[in-house]
Amino acid sequence: MKGLAMTAPNKVEWIEKEKPKAGPRDAIIKPTALAPCSSDIHTVWEGGLDLGGDIRILGHEAIGIVDEVGSEVTDFKPGDKVIVPAITPNWSAKASQCGFHQHADCLLGGYQFTFIRDGSMSEYFMVNDADANLAIQPDGMSDEAALMLTDMVTTGFSGAENANIQIGDDVVVIGIGPVGLNAVAGAALRGAGRLFAVGSRPDCASLAKTYGATDIINYKNGDIVEQVLEATDGKGADAVVVAGGNAETFAQGIQMAKPGSTISNINYFGTQNYKSAGDILPIPRDAWGAGMAHKTITGGLCPGGRVRMEQLANVVEAGRFDPGLLITHRFKGLEKVEDALYLMKDKPRDLIKPMVTVD
Repeated sequence: MKGLAMTAPNKVEWIEKEKPKAGPRDAIIKPTALAPCSSDIHTVWEGGLDLGGDIRILGHEAIGIVDEVGSEVTDFKPGDKVIVPAITPNWSAKASQCGFHQHADCLLGGYQFTFIRDGSMSEYFMVNDADANLAIQPDGMSDEAALMLTDMVTTGFSGAENANIQIGDDVVVIGIGPVGLNAVAGAALRGAGRLFAVGSRPDCASLAKTYGATDIINYKNGDIVEQVLEATDGKGADAVVVAGGNAETFAQGIQMAKPGSTISNINYFGTQNYKSAGDILPIPRDAWGAGMAHKTITGGLCPGGRVRMEQLANVVEAGRFDPGLLITHRFKGLEKVEDALYLMKDKPRDLIKPMVTVD
């Protein structure tokens, strides 16, 4: 089979590999739709993951058809149309049992695709622990919506969940690419009052409004911290979700948050995200009250697994919001996933999210 792989830092190529074989608890999936992710950009071109020289197929956003299942898989069969979450942990691991499945077996170990083994940008790919990591795509759910659940929705929603948003809170979401837009939707669903979306692209700002933003903060109009503080009469926000930017942006999130607030990070900091020296994210001393401001800073990899996908699908089926609106560019054919990847790399401001339909 063929797959699009990272063959060296800053280099992707189509390679030939043997079709994966299913172990007793595994499933082999033939993708029907794929999406490249900014995380793929960080991995290949920004040193986000150290693969130790291994050649790995990219991709972790996919829906598809079950091609084969292992002998111990009971809930899925060949021909089933499934949603494949980006995070597919070993659910027997101690970390999973302790409530941190994203770090099963090792730090970020739930992120199996590309990080630990081949990803989904191929003719076939393997999913471990299939009964716990696959979800049936509901009849009538669009492929666009189902594909966005795999990563964009679960990541964005987790940013809102980790921010501990209470009904009526003033909330800021910094960065309104596809992940940030889902953080906006998640914050609205959790009952945010005034909801500030920080971004400059008109198409993203428009969709942020559709998803529940009440105010758009544009950095081109001045310092975003000052704009938020002015809009909140100097008090700051009850919750801040950092969904984009760099080290300076992370510090700004802390500066605009009031005492007693939560700053929730869901941004992937590749090496090129830093303006400060070294691999350090700064915490501004004054804004953190010299360490005594009762500001909680948290960050987490998105939840994965079957139950999470089923819960998110239920939100969509209930008509609470439509993640399919994120798709702005469509490609057809597996080979076009390379074009979609380079579009995200070279012209990120020209799109929100691309989708590749696989024959």
